[in-house]
Amino acid sequence: MVWLSGLLPYEHCQTVFERIGRVHLPSSSIWRQSQRYGAALKTYVEHQQSQVRVERVVIPEGAQDHAQQKGISMDGGMVNIREEGWKEFKVGTVFDVEQRLERDPRTGDLLERAHGVNMAYTAVLGSVERFAPALWALAVHQAVPTARASSVSADGADWIWNLVADLFPDSVQVVDWYHALQHLSEAAKALFPDNEAQARRWFATYTDDLFRGNVSQIIRLLQRRGFDDHAHYFQVHQRRMQYAEFQEQGYPIGSGTVESGVKQFKFRLTGPGMRWSRAGAERMLVIRAAVLQGAFDDLWLRAA
Repeated sequence: MVWLSGLLPYEHCQTVFERIGRVHLPSSSIWRQSQRYGAALKTYVEHQQSQVRVERVVIPEGAQDHAQQKGISMDGGMVNIREEGWKEFKVGTVFDVEQRLERDPRTGDLLERAHGVNMAYTAVLGSVERFAPALWALAVHQAVPTARASSVSADGADWIWNLVADLFPDSVQVVDWYHALQHLSEAAKALFPDNEAQARRWFATYTDDLFRGNVSQIIRLLQRRGFDDHAHYFQVHQRRMQYAEFQEQGYPIGSGTVESGVKQFKFRLTGPGMRWSRAGAERMLVIRAAVLQGAFDDLWLRAA
């Protein structure tokens, strides 16, 4: 019942029980059970997080590091909390990175490209300070600190990169390629507000420079034209925009894993007319994370 409530809205759970199980379970009963057991699961998860705080984890010598490349990403979504309005929940995902053959859209060649597999999630309603121990605990559980190679891919939000500096200082940092393209497109429109064709040509030209890591050229051009606000984004993230180099080294250059994860959390928490108590949303985030990564049964047994 609780597992199903992490998969579907309570009313849909009631329909599933009636149509498949031939059992009438009111959605209110399913909600009560989810609240009861969700509170227990949340308490257990928070206890486990407290056991692996950064200062308590002893990382073995580098000679014992494992070869599985790891990826980390994080982002935020919004949920409607009763009497508070829309509030941000933060999602973190940790995954294995594997190389797959993929056709390059520009050259048509088959090349190895990094893909995220075996995704694990955590989600927290609240501040970065509340989110940090949850993300760190997930990273420890997924053996990120003992990986020979790891990377963080995300958008340009300051809170993300400040957190990365604290938790994953040895990981390669990559600003999501598609977010960088979006900023480049906005710069092109600012440069040529009355000439859409010229803006498209400029964007196409400097897309190649951006991919090759020639970010300083873009920065100088924008500064010369007086667009310091657009230049600032590229200045701040210049070292995180070496896309050709990152791709050659086998690192993901997109943050689609966490963006997909945020959508999956929103599917359960932000449907039509949905509003949550703060406690109810926090419990459902724990349940939903376990369901999404296929870890609910294990969490249920350990929490028991």
